[in-house]
Amino acid sequence: MSTTPSAADAAEAAVAAIDNATAKDGSFSLELNQDQKDVRDWVHGFAADVMRPAAHEWDEREKTPWPIIQEAAKIGLYGYEALGQFYADPTGLTLPVVSEELFWGDAGIGLAILGTSLAVAAIFGQGTGEQIGEWIPRCFGTPDDVKVAAFCSSEPNAGSDVSAMRTTAKLDEAKGEWVINGQKAWATNGGIADVHVVVATVDRALGTRGQAAFIVPMSEAKGITEGTKVSKHGLRASHTADVFLDDCRVPAGYVLGGMEKLEERLARARERVAQREREGGKHSTRSNVSMATFERTRPAVGAQALGIARAAYEYALEYAKEREQFGRKIIENQAIAFTLARMKTEIDAARLLVWRASWMGRNGIPFENAEGSMSKLKAGEVAVWVTERAIQILGGNGYAREFPVERWHRDAKIYDIFEGTAEIQQLVIARAISGIHIP
Repeated sequence: MSTTPSAADAAEAAVAAIDNATAKDGSFSLELNQDQKDVRDWVHGFAADVMRPAAHEWDEREKTPWPIIQEAAKIGLYGYEALGQFYADPTGLTLPVVSEELFWGDAGIGLAILGTSLAVAAIFGQGTGEQIGEWIPRCFGTPDDVKVAAFCSSEPNAGSDVSAMRTTAKLDEAKGEWVINGQKAWATNGGIADVHVVVATVDRALGTRGQAAFIVPMSEAKGITEGTKVSKHGLRASHTADVFLDDCRVPAGYVLGGMEKLEERLARARERVAQREREGGKHSTRSNVSMATFERTRPAVGAQALGIARAAYEYALEYAKEREQFGRKIIENQAIAFTLARMKTEIDAARLLVWRASWMGRNGIPFENAEGSMSKLKAGEVAVWVTERAIQILGGNGYAREFPVERWHRDAKIYDIFEGTAEIQQLVIARAISGIHIP
């Protein structure tokens, strides 16, 4: 069927419109710019030369790799200046690119290096200018005396259900101090961090709207102690532990955002509750400080999962090109070749979701369809599936600890769970696309 003149004219006009928009706004491209490529290659070199050779040792030791964190600090990879530069990229892509490369090197060591960024994200997103200037540098320490930070939100009975949080913070007005009591679980760097950011309830009647985040410095505050260290399935070079707060006292000004902002926020929440009660409805408890932090970090977490998936895919591809069975390379079998094709396709598809969410988040574009959760959900599922396929391609070797794919599979599984399980991510997406509060 021939194209009608009107259709042809419309097509030509559409192309012209695209050209005009491109001329005004800059060329659309999914290719990284030279600065981003330089950072990627620099981090990749560190991952290949420093992290990978040490990965098996630190996984076996299940200890924080302080020497490697210090090495990262000395070359400028670990520190608030580096994280600030990564985040400052207006495209939003440098941070996920860095995350992917580090976790391609090793996920456990990668989280030991990047785990501090979760506490930093909370301080940066909710803190006052003075708090940001004082506490973010302290999260990292110096190249000669490196420190880490911890974000403490989850509890034994309050993981995905943040409304079940039992940790409380009460203001002792006479002394001008907050008194915090409770137990935190699954805290990355918990107990070994110099700076802990602790989420606690200040007004239980307001649900999660009555929660706030507090800076608790380990070297200053009394009543904060490390609990049981978790012996984990994967990410074993990253420290995870419970944190106990027993009449832990911090100055009143250590609440993120400051006292004035907290009081204003609580007053608004109480007014909303009162209004809804007058109208005979129930007040919402969905907005909270933990979820605000996780929403900002989910694309970067998705990028971490991508790094693990890419490592497993690349290893399986090279193995399949070299391994011979029945007189030919195993990649010559369609079952193997097609699996590798799907692995590559899934990784690239997940990366596009991560990059989109990262760009949106950096440029202040609302996640109206929960794009941040989409990216983390897809990347986490891809990491688990790809690493499982890599084990299958290697056969018995894939199950042996002599080969790295079994470690990558162990490391990948947590990305279906932490910072929001796959089920929670789907719930968030479903609520966003439907506009309905699906329980």
